[in-house]
Amino acid sequence: MLERMEKQNRIFSGFDADAIDRTTAADLAEVGSDKWTRYPGCIGAFIAEMDYGLAPCIQQAIDSACDHCKLGYIPEPWKRRVAEACAGWQKSHYGWDVDPDIIRVVPDVLEAYEIFLRELVGAGNAVVVPTPAYMPFLSVPKLYDVDVIEIEMLQGTDETTGEREWLFDFDAIERAFAAGCHAFVLCNPHNPIGKVLTLAEEQRLCELAERYDVRIFNDEIHAPFVFEGRHIPYPTISEAAARQSTTATSASKSFNIPGTKCAQVLLTNPADREMWAERAEWSEHQTATIGAIATTTAYNEGDPWFQDALSYVRRNLGLFDKQMRTRFSGVGYIRPRGTYIAWLDFGPLGIDDPAAYFLEKAKVALTDGRSCGRAGAGCARVNMAMPYPLLVDCLNRMHDALQADGLL
Repeated sequence: MLERMEKQNRIFSGFDADAIDRTTAADLAEVGSDKWTRYPGCIGAFIAEMDYGLAPCIQQAIDSACDHCKLGYIPEPWKRRVAEACAGWQKSHYGWDVDPDIIRVVPDVLEAYEIFLRELVGAGNAVVVPTPAYMPFLSVPKLYDVDVIEIEMLQGTDETTGEREWLFDFDAIERAFAAGCHAFVLCNPHNPIGKVLTLAEEQRLCELAERYDVRIFNDEIHAPFVFEGRHIPYPTISEAAARQSTTATSASKSFNIPGTKCAQVLLTNPADREMWAERAEWSEHQTATIGAIATTTAYNEGDPWFQDALSYVRRNLGLFDKQMRTRFSGVGYIRPRGTYIAWLDFGPLGIDDPAAYFLEKAKVALTDGRSCGRAGAGCARVNMAMPYPLLVDCLNRMHDALQADGLL
């Protein structure tokens, strides 16, 4: 009975785990994504995309849009539909009853970050970025003559579970604010370490930002991938947090549609909405109509597919976590609480550049931890959202390489 119900659910959502399990690296390379073609013959575990295809509802929407030549510049009605669909997702998934009027479209989250740096931070100033960080959060500010203050995350132990966890160095953050830095990058859930902020942590950050007049770029693109409890949108914790933050999100991570170029910015500070109308609205024009169509469909119709995708990611995380605690116990690892990304520290094994090491010796492509900040020396970022059998192969290759060199 249970198996029949599960099969019916798959038919309803269109997520076919069995077909995904049969997908090979050659199949993925044939699709032609950067993730599977940049390093021929290697397992692609570096770019943050899932390898699970498209939800059928999105595929149908895109096909219909092409059939009816809906490929012109994005019109106002589609911007509004995206805003309404995004607001609906925020309310149904996180309890945030946000006004669609404050939601604007941009091609991607990085475009929103660039506007934040250009218009709200300004040349000659600085931004605090907790590290390890998503790579462009460190590199893009230089394009706008904005200095980056890297503050390394701390590691501690959860008093309730006894598990290792990532923590903000709030003392160092406050020192940076007190010294005159008035901008902060919040990535929640945090790419690449998988940290999910607690309400208490968000409240402490808000208090510091209020005390020192700090603006916050709030990246919530991985919000659907929280494995315990529910994501807490930063602007919802208080009126002060709403004023402090510019929030960026997208359906791209949850629904495999980054190439369609449609993200959303939630402008909870009224002054930001005035700025946007005067100096940032051009970014809306760069957003793709096809992306608006895909995004609206994802938010409005795609949740059954996503829930099955999330279950598949949980299965992969279970495998990954078990392997790290057994065969890879000598590698530094903290179980991610969110995202489909893991952060591995190979420093204890004496490997200075694990991305290069595994590319050469295991034919596995990882993200070089050093691109995520100084805290990333000897580390690598791993994307787990691939077909389960390929993740098994990926971990076997990595283990065999380390064992062959006597490192495990």
